[in-house]
Amino acid sequence: MEQKREENYGQEVEVGGRIKGIIGYKVLDYKDIEPILMQLNSYASGYPGFVSAEFLVSEEDHSVGVMISTWETMQNWRIWVGSKGTLELLQRARTSVTGTPRITAYKIMPTED
Repeated sequence: MEQKREENYGQEVEVGGRIKGIIGYKVLDYKDIEPILMQLNSYASGYPGFVSAEFLVSEEDHSVGVMISTWETMQNWRIWVGSKGTLELLQRARTSVTGTPRITAYKIMPTED
């Protein structure tokens, strides 16, 4: 089956090849981390391949949260997550979180034929 392709920021990308980038953390106080999450979102939105982002907080443990961002390709995600600006923002977040944030990505799998 041939993948459909579309143009994004002047680059041709596979449709359906999107990934979810996830940064998980345990916060000391959500109000302290919220400005940094907003800055991460703003910073990501300027990168090629960025689609969207959302922030989730656990209903069972309000100190557990994640930033889930959607990207056109794994390469787009890797470039952003490894960028100087992203690493600086994650470093600034260390004063508001316990432990090291968990950073991972998942390929979005098709759900229909």
